[in-house]
Amino acid sequence: MKFLSPTDGRLTLDETYEKIINFIKSDSDYEYKLIVGTDSQPGFSEVVFVTAIVIYRIGRGGRYFYYKDNVRFKSGMKQRIFYEVSRSLEVASKLTLFLSEEDQLEEDIELEIHIDVGHNGPTNEIIREVTGMVVGSGFEAYIKPDAYAASTVADKFTR
Repeated sequence: MKFLSPTDGRLTLDETYEKIINFIKSDSDYEYKLIVGTDSQPGFSEVVFVTAIVIYRIGRGGRYFYYKDNVRFKSGMKQRIFYEVSRSLEVASKLTLFLSEEDQLEEDIELEIHIDVGHNGPTNEIIREVTGMVVGSGFEAYIKPDAYAASTVADKFTR
C-alpha cells in the first residue's frame, strides 16, 4: 500500500506515519485530529477507491496523504460504501497500532473515520449500519457534511 503526498511523494504506510508524527512534533502547542476517509468512483469495469489520511492541526491547517486503487467490483452502491468503510477501518487500525507504540507524544491522538454518506441522497438508508461498523470498531464516525476526509480530500482523487 503506497500513499501519495503532495509534499513528500510516494510513501509506505510506515513512512506516512513517520511524516504524521514529525508534523505533530514540529509544533506540539496545538491539538491535532487524525482522520481517515475513503471515497469511490464507479467506472466501466472497475471502481476507483481512494483512502485519505488527514492530519489536522486544529486552527492551523494540516497535511494529507492518499492511497488510490482500481478494483474490479461488480456490486451495487450499498456494498461499495461498506467496502469504503472497511478500507478506512483497515488503515485506521494500522495507524492505531503505530500510535499505541508511540511514546514521544505528549497527548493521545484520537482517530476519526469520515464516511461518504449523508441524510440527502441514496446513502441515507445505510447511515446506521456504516456508522455502527465504525463505532463498533472503537472509532468516532462522521458523516456528510462533516466527513471532509472522504467527501472532499479522497473525492478529489477518484477521477
